[in-house]
Parts: sequence; C-alpha cells; structure tokens
Amino acid sequence: MRTITFGLLTTAALVLAGCGGSGSGSAGSASSGLNPLGWFGGSSEAPSTLDPEGGYPTENADNRLPVAQITGAKWEPLYEGGMLTVTALPRTKGWWAMKLITEVPMPEGRIRPDENGVLRLRLVGLPPLANTFEASAPADPRSDTATVAMTFSHEALSGLRQVVITGANNSVSISRR
Repeated sequence: MRTITFGLLTTAALVLAGCGGSGSGSAGSASSGLNPLGWFGGSSEAPSTLDPEGGYPTENADNRLPVAQITGAKWEPLYEGGMLTVTALPRTKGWWAMKLITEVPMPEGRIRPDENGVLRLRLVGLPPLANTFEASAPADPRSDTATVAMTFSHEALSGLRQVVITGANNSVSISRR
C-alpha cells in the first residue's frame, strides 16, 4: 500500500513540476504548454472597449430598402415586456424579409431610446427580383399588407416614451402607454 501511495505522489509531483515551466515567476509559467492559463491565448492586456473592431455598422449592410407606406402601429402587452406591431404596404407585390431596424446603429438585441425617450426605427425589406410579375404589379392593400413585430423587454421599455417608425414615403409615431 505504501508503494502505491509513494508512486502516486511522485507522479503528481512530476506533473506539477512540468506545469511550472522553465522560468521563475508568472512569466515563465504562462509559456509552458502544460499550464492551463496559456491554453487559450491568455493575455495580460484587457481590451479597452467592447465595441467591435471598426465600430458598429453605419449602413444598412444587407441592402434592404425602406418599405413604401407605413399604415399603422400598435403596442401589444407581453408577460416579458411589450410587442410593437407595425403594418405596411410595399410599392409592389412580392416584398420579403421585412425587418424593423434602428436608425442609429446599436448592438443586436440591445435597443435603447435616445435621451428624450424616443426610439427611431425604419421598416426595410427586400423587393422582388427584377423582370418578374411581382416587380411590375402594384401592391394590393387587401392582400399585400405586411405585418412586422418587434419585442421589447421591461428593461428596454423603462425609458421609452415614443417610437417613430419610418418608411420610404411616411412615418408613424406611437406613444408608449
């Protein structure tokens, strides 16, 4: 029994000595391949900002175009916060991939109003392919009305007083209750 215990202790001591590296202090131990502190490119320098390199995108990066006419907006209560539902009428039939985006670039999922409590959104989408029937046919309000929604947490709603939704030809403003 003593021989097994002695063997295990000797093995543990050799493994720990291997983690120590060849130098003294913390600089030598970070260079060792066996030291877990250096496994994932551990660096002592902390980033100065959490913004992405080059900043947040300032343009509509996916080439979506503003939808022609915003026809309405309303708030729906949710257990987790609220949902803004916007209806719109595009220029022609066949618009797709519509989305509400902020006019001021913000991180994904972190929406906040300006200092006056106003959040400015744009309703954008992708038009139909050129030289198709949909691209040449005007939209029919009875069948081509689009509905897009955006949810807000209680935290995001706390400083929000008003939302302004902009399309290509008009904008609609809705106050928060």
